Amino acid sequence: MTETITAREITITRVFDAPRELVWKAWTEPERLARWWGKRGWRTPLSTVTMDVRPGGVFRLNSVSEADGREMPLDTLYREVVEPERLAFGEATVTLNDRGDGRTEIIFHTTVEMTDATRRSAEGGLASAFDRLAEQLEPQTTNQEHP
Repeated sequence: MTETITAREITITRVFDAPRELVWKAWTEPERLARWWGKRGWRTPLSTVTMDVRPGGVFRLNSVSEADGREMPLDTLYREVVEPERLAFGEATVTLNDRGDGRTEIIFHTTVEMTDATRRSAEGGLASAFDRLAEQLEPQTTNQEHP
């Protein structure tokens, strides 16, 4: 039986122990994004990252599986940039909410044509990437507290 491909929504909400400005930089600076983008076992070489963070600007990168070399390219445009609150690229929107206590809530939302099985896989990959983002933010927050 073939699974039906339909529009599937994915929404992930996470709170990071880092100020919103730092989380914004992790999403908008190529050097920072390359450190966490992709699920565990994948890397995103900095040389593949292009970010022209403005409406209509290019957002391009290529993630590579460390296990077998498979590639997962992203080639899209920014639709909306409201620093430091919201980024929209392709079909995804990332909203950064300042919790007022040095923490930042992100809400990642996308709607993509896919099977339910692919949606579950995508959710797992995104959750893994956001775990990596949390790890990248942690030492930077500590370094800010102790110059």
